[in-house]
Amino acid sequence: MTSPARTSPPTAGATARPPRPSGRPNGQWKVDGTTPLNHNEAFKQESDPLAVRERIESVYALQGFDSIPDDDLHGRFRWWGLYTQRRPGIDGGRTATLEPHELEDRYFMLRVRIDGGALTTEQLRTVAGISEDFARGTADLTDRQNVQLHWVEVESVPEIWRRLEAVGLSTTEACGDVPRVILGSPVAGIARDELVDPTPVIEEIQRRFVGDPSLANLPRKFKSAITGHPSQDVVHEINDVAFVGVEHPTLGAGYDLWVGGGLSTAPRLAERLGVFVAPEQAPDVWHGVVRVFRDYGYRRLRNKARLKFLLADWGAERFRQVLEREYLGHPLPDGPAAPVPDQPGDHVGVHAQKDGLRYVGVSPVVGRVSGPQLRQVADLVEAHGSGRVRLTPHQKLVVLDVPPERVDPLVEALEGIGLTARPGPFRRRAIACTGIEYCKLAIVETKATASRAITTLEERLGDLAHLTPLSLHVNGCPNSCARIQTADIGLKGQIVQDDDGDQVPGFQVHLGGGLASQDRDEAGLGRTVRGLKVTADGLADYVERVVRRYDADRAEGETFGQWAHRADEEALR
Repeated sequence: MTSPARTSPPTAGATARPPRPSGRPNGQWKVDGTTPLNHNEAFKQESDPLAVRERIESVYALQGFDSIPDDDLHGRFRWWGLYTQRRPGIDGGRTATLEPHELEDRYFMLRVRIDGGALTTEQLRTVAGISEDFARGTADLTDRQNVQLHWVEVESVPEIWRRLEAVGLSTTEACGDVPRVILGSPVAGIARDELVDPTPVIEEIQRRFVGDPSLANLPRKFKSAITGHPSQDVVHEINDVAFVGVEHPTLGAGYDLWVGGGLSTAPRLAERLGVFVAPEQAPDVWHGVVRVFRDYGYRRLRNKARLKFLLADWGAERFRQVLEREYLGHPLPDGPAAPVPDQPGDHVGVHAQKDGLRYVGVSPVVGRVSGPQLRQVADLVEAHGSGRVRLTPHQKLVVLDVPPERVDPLVEALEGIGLTARPGPFRRRAIACTGIEYCKLAIVETKATASRAITTLEERLGDLAHLTPLSLHVNGCPNSCARIQTADIGLKGQIVQDDDGDQVPGFQVHLGGGLASQDRDEAGLGRTVRGLKVTADGLADYVERVVRRYDADRAEGETFGQWAHRADEEALR
């Protein structure tokens, strides 16, 4: 998808105004005017970031990496899902001291946008082929329902786009200051207990607004989630906007609207606006929330530019008023909160669909797969009577539409290629970010570290099968792509000191976080203990120690999160 060039901000709802009479401007277009206050804002106005596609196809893919200017390479390329990846051999202690050109390789991470995580086997096979032909066989399933590939050269990007778009996929706005991929329930349209199918809403938002130039210059990234399933399976509390299925006593099935969630270094959970959104209204309400962010979001400092900071200052009541009066032109009815989930939202295992078929959720290890493995998945799924899969916000994969008599053979076949429908408790609940292997921001390795820890823990803690599975989230830096603050045990990568006084890779520990879809009565952020850090090599030892202490100390029915928040610091070390 291409778009016409635009050199100035959209005029609708964003008219330039005189600066504030006092105080420092925050770069809010509707308050301070549209004059850029930093270089990021300047380059977004100088040239529509989406227009970089034409230069990639006609110049950079022909002339190579060295022909790419800085604002395109480190800026506008993100609007098409491209980041330079980390150069091998640079240790984590140097991450914060080197310039981008010193950290980066001449290869790219490419993010394939998959709204709602929905893939046909033809699309999955296409992604597998791109991985095999252009990405050295790499592939990761992310906790945003995307697929990430590595080792991509700019010369290959036009052919990659051609193959993706031939089967209805794209990398449009997979990164950048734009509406990112829309999380959707992996069992949308098929679950027996679904309140409302979000698929039409996701498809309309995608059709109307992805690649829209008027939304291509937001203050920062904008994350969305939509589900109609009672497990609330899209981690809605940590998205900029989320629609959660609910039954209104008089208006029927629709959505509860949440706004302003996000993690990173300043975590904040989203808030309910207290409104009910009918399914047919949801795309316009989504559009309204995005435009509030575009016009009122803070642009002066990028570390204060997410929607959560605006909501923290305004509060939910004022946000609702601005949304209704300035962007929708009508009030929304008050609505009830969705009930607390009574089931996990990862969809692992075998489950009945509403049409009598089955869906099968399987777990790789912390999202790490490969191109050949994805090709095998496509072949096996088709051989067992299905043609659809879904990716989940928990780095899992769900096969839809399996005839009951084909379930057991499919489960065994997937097990044979490393994808299990019967994972152990730590494998089931673990996720990990990309880590230092490819990411320029990372300080420590994550995927292999998490994998080793999972194997060790499931060997050592087999006698604690009576415990509810615990979530283990491993992140390579402070930015929380792996949602460390919302895990039972969250690990933030940093350099730590071992027992010999040496500087080694390790983690700061967060304990007792969780979301409503993770066996929690309510969402909450994890607790940190002053000075509590573990080395990467000592990770499994620490987790074993704290889990056994929880088992010994817990009260009847007490969850790990409840215990972790009340326990003495010494018990958590």
